[in-house]
Amino acid sequence: MAQATEKNTPGLWHSAFPKLADDGHKYDRGHAIIFAGGLQGTGAARLAARGALRIGAGLVTIAAPAAALMAHAGRLPDALMIRRVDSDKGPSALLDDTRINALCIGPAYGVGEDTAGAVRAVAAQGRAMVLDADVFTSFAGAADELASILGTSPGNTVLTPHAGEFARLFADKFGDMPRRESAAAAAAHMDAIIVLKGTETIIAAPDGRIAISSNAPPDLATAGSGDVLSGFITGLLAQNMPAYEAACAGVWLHGEAGNIAGAGLIADDLPEVIRAPLSALRKPRSSGIGFGDWS
Repeated sequence: MAQATEKNTPGLWHSAFPKLADDGHKYDRGHAIIFAGGLQGTGAARLAARGALRIGAGLVTIAAPAAALMAHAGRLPDALMIRRVDSDKGPSALLDDTRINALCIGPAYGVGEDTAGAVRAVAAQGRAMVLDADVFTSFAGAADELASILGTSPGNTVLTPHAGEFARLFADKFGDMPRRESAAAAAAHMDAIIVLKGTETIIAAPDGRIAISSNAPPDLATAGSGDVLSGFITGLLAQNMPAYEAACAGVWLHGEAGNIAGAGLIADDLPEVIRAPLSALRKPRSSGIGFGDWS
């Protein structure tokens, strides 16, 4: 399949960026669920949840096991919800609420069959979702199995591996290819959007589209930064932005947030500085305010 490679700028996806209706309410902006792991990994889920909320999801809930509830409750912003979801019951009961339309699982969720089982349960719902971090280790060398699981929601899933996670998931499948070609091959194989993170982040779609994002500063190479990115993308999916465009927008805004936060940033800073670029994106292009021609 021919690959249409473009530079990732707002001009690529701005027409699909969520618009706020004057008479809208929170459920018009979607309900995102961030699945959290045990007590030792609470920070990653909170970073993702805060990212999803800041980027505009109407409601964001952290789904956590009983052992981690108090750790989350003691540190969450009041605007974030929390629900108990134990691994023995899985996430299915929570997802009976059809207003929940975007999911994120992986950041510090844990490695092993419990995680693989949770992914199966979540994917069976057929809703937009982001897979990250521990999901790739749980399916190490089992990309075919994960692709089969994702077949229930083709094209509606975003995978956000860094280079090591990509190699772990796909083992020897695409290792001999250059990065762009390997990301494109992985997207086609999984029928999902691949965000291959790095100095040059590659966003690849199953239909051959590729966007290259290079606006991120080296300061973003810090713990938790990727969790915030997963939250940004999840929050855009909750607002019904198509998966490829949501991934491109999330990556670009993540880079802009890094540039605004500047030297010495930590991941916690990123959701807090996203408001300025979001405001600029909401200005009409004809106003001359914001990002110029977005090229």
